Amino acid sequence: MINRAVDERVLIEMRVANDGPSVAVAYLLWFFLGIFAAHRFYLGRPGTAILQILSMFVLVGLVWLVVDLFLIPGMVRDKQEELRRSLGMHAR
Repeated sequence: MINRAVDERVLIEMRVANDGPSVAVAYLLWFFLGIFAAHRFYLGRPGTAILQILSMFVLVGLVWLVVDLFLIPGMVRDKQEELRRSLGMHAR
């Protein structure tokens, strides 16, 4: 029984690593397409991505873009955890 639980956990972690978002990709999107909030779309946050794009017109978006530089790792972890929960539910 314990081996099966460990095997399921390993399988879930492999899926998260393969299917989940990447910090490196998120930063590349932030660097090259940050003005279009591509990193937020990539991380499954379309609502805040649209708000960020719209706020660019009043320069608040540029500050928000710099703040995202520090928020990206947490957003990736949140998305990975969401994927873990989803995969854990399907494994049972």
